[in-house]
Amino acid sequence: MLRRIIHSAFVITLTAVAACSPADPPADLAITNVTVIDAVNGVRAGQNVVVNNGTIVTVGEPGSPVNAEQVVDGTGKYLIPGLWDFHVHLTYDDAFTDAMAGLFLSYGITSVRDTGGPLALLKPVVDRLEAEGAIAPRVFFAGPLLDGEYVVYDGVNRPELGIGNPDVETARENVAMLAEAGVDFVKIYEMISPEVFEALVSAANEHGLPMDGHVPLSMRARNVGPRVNSLEHLRNIEMDCAEEPAALLEQRRAILQNTDAVPGASLRSRLHSSQRLPAIEAYDAAECAAVIAAMATTIQVPTLRLNSMSLAPPFARDDWADALSRLPEAAAAPWAQMSTEREQRTATTDMTFPEWSLSLIGQMHEAGVPIGAGTDTPIGFAVPGYSLHNELEMLVRAGLSPIEALRSATLRPAEFFGMENEMGTVDVGRLADLVLLNANPLDDIHNTRTVHAVVTKGQLLTSEALAALIR
Repeated sequence: MLRRIIHSAFVITLTAVAACSPADPPADLAITNVTVIDAVNGVRAGQNVVVNNGTIVTVGEPGSPVNAEQVVDGTGKYLIPGLWDFHVHLTYDDAFTDAMAGLFLSYGITSVRDTGGPLALLKPVVDRLEAEGAIAPRVFFAGPLLDGEYVVYDGVNRPELGIGNPDVETARENVAMLAEAGVDFVKIYEMISPEVFEALVSAANEHGLPMDGHVPLSMRARNVGPRVNSLEHLRNIEMDCAEEPAALLEQRRAILQNTDAVPGASLRSRLHSSQRLPAIEAYDAAECAAVIAAMATTIQVPTLRLNSMSLAPPFARDDWADALSRLPEAAAAPWAQMSTEREQRTATTDMTFPEWSLSLIGQMHEAGVPIGAGTDTPIGFAVPGYSLHNELEMLVRAGLSPIEALRSATLRPAEFFGMENEMGTVDVGRLADLVLLNANPLDDIHNTRTVHAVVTKGQLLTSEALAALIR
C-alpha cells in the first residue's frame, strides 16, 4: 500500500513537467511520431511521447522541437502500455527463477503478479527485483496460497506454495502475518471451508488487501465471485453451471469430510475427477447465466493458454524452438523432451474442458465480465513472457477483440490494484512502462510479439539490451 501511495504522490508532482519550456533541462526520453494505442484512448497517430524521471510527461502531436537525452524515431511503429502477466509463480521451479526477469522484459512484460509462493523463498526474490537499479518488471505478490485443513501444494505431494487454514482463528492470523510481510494481495485456495472463507474475506478487507483465488470446492461459484476481486483458471465454475448444482455441492462437501485423511492434492484430484467433466456434460444455460451475472465485477483470469492448450499447443508453433533456446539449459532440455512427448499425445486428448473454457470466456465477455491475462508461468510449458502472447491470442480466439485483449494485459491488472490512474494507459502522469512494436496489434494480435524496444520504469531497453538480459 505504501508503495502505491508513493507512486501516486510522485505522479501528481511530476505531471506539471508536461509544460516544459525549451530552457528546461532535457527530459530522459522521447519517442517521436509514433502511433499510440491503449484501451482507453484507442489509436492516436503521429504522437510524441516524452518520459522524465520514470513518468510520462507529454503525449501529443509534434509541436516544438523535442528536448530529450534519448530520442527514438517511432515512425511506422506502435506504442502500447507495458504488458502484465497477471498470474506467475516466480519460485515454482528453481530452473527458471533467476532468468525470469530478463525473459519477461524481452517479451514486453513490464509487470507481473505472483499468485503464490512461500514467503521464505519469494520475499528475497521480490526484494532483489525491486532493488534500486534492478532491471526487472514491477512485482506484486500474494505470498503463500491460503488453503484449508488439507493443503494441495504442501511441499510434500506438490511443490510448496500453500499454508493451512484449518479454522477461523488461524485464517485471521495468517492474513495479519501476510499484511505485516508487505504482500500486495491475498489468494484463497480450493480446500478452505465456508467459515474460513468468510474469515479470510473479512481479514483481507480489514487490511485493505485485494482478494484473488480459486472457487473453494466447499462453495458455489455464484456465492464466491461477488466477494473477491479476481478468480483464476475458471476453476470449479463448471460445477455451478450444471443441472442441480446444489446437489453437486452436497456431494463435494461429503467427500471433503476426508475420513481417510488423504493428502490435499489427492483429495482435490478426486473431486475434480468425479465432477468436472460430468458437470460440463450436464451444462444448464439458465444456471450458468446466473453464475455469470454474479461475476459482473470479478476479474476472470482464465489462463486459456493452459486450460485450452490442446487447441493451440505452443510446441506446434514455428517459434517454439526459439522460445526454448532462450531458457536456461536446466529448464530447456527437459521441456524439449516433454513437449515432444506431449505433442504425440495431443491427437488423443479429450477436448471437453479446453473447448468449455474457451466457450465460457466467450459467454462471460459477451456479458461484460472483466477478463485479465495471466499464464501460470512456468507451469505447463509457459515460457516466461512468451506465454503471455499465447494467452492474448487465445483470448481473441474466445471472442475478445485485439484492443480488448490488450486491455486484459494492461488496464485490468492496474484496476485490480486500484492503480488505473498510474498504469495501464499511455497518458501524462502515468508510470513509464511502454512497449514499442514493429507492427499494429489491432490488425493482428500476433503482432504483440514484434517487440522493438521496451521502456521499464522510464528506462529504454533497445532490442540489443533486451537480448543481453536473456541468460
